[in-house]
Amino acid sequence: MNRPENSILVIFGASGDLTKRKLIPALCALNMQNILPEKFAIFGLGRTKLSHDDFRDLMNEGIKNYSDSYDEKNVKPFLKKLFYQYIDATHQDAYKNMTTKLQEIRKEMGVGGNTVFYLSTPPSLYAVIPKNLAKHNLNNENDGWKRVIVEKPFGYDLKSAIELNHSLHEDWNEDQIYRIDHYLGKETVQNVLVTRFSNGIFEPLWNRNYVHHVEITAAEFIGVEKRGGYYEKSGALRDMVQNHLLQLVGLTAMEPPSAMDSNSIRNETVKVFQSLRPIKEDDVINSAMRGQYLASTIKGEKIKGYREEAGVDPNSKTETFVIIKFYIDNWRWGGVPFYIRTGKRLPTRVTEAVIHFKPTPHYLFAKKDICESCNQLVIRIQPDEGILLKFGMKVPGSGFEVQNVNMDFHYSDLCNQKIPTAYERLLHDSLLGDSTLYAREDAVMAAWKFLEPVLNAWKNNPKIPVYGYPAGTWGPENADNLIEDPTMTWRYPCKNLSNDGVFCEL
Repeated sequence: MNRPENSILVIFGASGDLTKRKLIPALCALNMQNILPEKFAIFGLGRTKLSHDDFRDLMNEGIKNYSDSYDEKNVKPFLKKLFYQYIDATHQDAYKNMTTKLQEIRKEMGVGGNTVFYLSTPPSLYAVIPKNLAKHNLNNENDGWKRVIVEKPFGYDLKSAIELNHSLHEDWNEDQIYRIDHYLGKETVQNVLVTRFSNGIFEPLWNRNYVHHVEITAAEFIGVEKRGGYYEKSGALRDMVQNHLLQLVGLTAMEPPSAMDSNSIRNETVKVFQSLRPIKEDDVINSAMRGQYLASTIKGEKIKGYREEAGVDPNSKTETFVIIKFYIDNWRWGGVPFYIRTGKRLPTRVTEAVIHFKPTPHYLFAKKDICESCNQLVIRIQPDEGILLKFGMKVPGSGFEVQNVNMDFHYSDLCNQKIPTAYERLLHDSLLGDSTLYAREDAVMAAWKFLEPVLNAWKNNPKIPVYGYPAGTWGPENADNLIEDPTMTWRYPCKNLSNDGVFCEL
């Protein structure tokens, strides 16, 4: 990995959980690999009043608790790069003191004017902070490049996303804006491109002639935890589908880019979003399903239902589970159904893309149900990252009895290779100025435009049900009903926790 130019990373919301759990451990890991800039500093800003030493102690605790390994010898010099200042980011005058301190750190650490501003804050500040930075001339690139990283969610719906985009573009150029989606930083997400475009055995089959349907799942074992208040305003569709899952769809379905650079790759994913067949509002009930987890007992532990969680309306209709069926109307995918599924309180934590190949036209050796489920390519994003190919083999003995078997590869088998975390890759890319794995404005808007009818239908049509499902199961019992072929079901990679525990295939 290349070493970026000397620079400083300014984190708004630095006293929050994301900085402690993800950002600082990732930056420390980059420092241990010697791929941070030669001269580099981290300036944390937050509403908690801390000294530099207090902040360093807090971040040291985060590195200990959330890193794969802790080496005091390497962590100690890294912590000296950290600085902190209290700020109320809603007050324009507060940026004067912040700018003064920023200039002092730049001079002390010799980092120059190159700056990344990271907004690890509530979404209500995504327009406020960049505007105030610009009022203090901190978007000016005369003394070095300036970039701003915006966390998800980028908007609450299409209208708010357009408004936020317009506000940012009043002061910042598009090439200065980095809309982060940590799923795109995962090694196995990027490997979707390599699997497709470096292997002659896959790409010729990656189209409507050989693919029956495509299925993408992002399952979470946990519930909303202590985020009930936030989740009530978000829901699974805004929290997971609009960004993570549609980005996976884009990489899975895109055409080969003309080159492996930011613009070429993002051009092709945008074309996928622009080719999504619109879902009519009055047809949402046939194309989407929502659910909510109910109280249950998992391995002897009583689990609350969603409506019993703190901060949740007892009559809430906010979805914790979503399925959407849709089509991509282009030459490659015409007529092939895509299914995406996400939910909380499912049997396990797993994210994967599954290519279901068409069955053989004539069943010589197996029953129809075996043939239709045997040929699958599973790309496991998390956990136990890897690739699984399923196909039929003859059972030893007389006759031609067929059994489905697996041929798999696990990333953990690359024992000499460190798999970087998503934030390691994304933060390093932001310092390099590589926006390949960040969402572009037209992609974000196309995703919101596609989902707008679903949001509107769920808001305006009280007849659309919210199905309940017991915590620890794979969602509502009728989840398979959206799959058009009655012989097909969702892939269930793990047993329900309510049985004998978790067993995952890959």
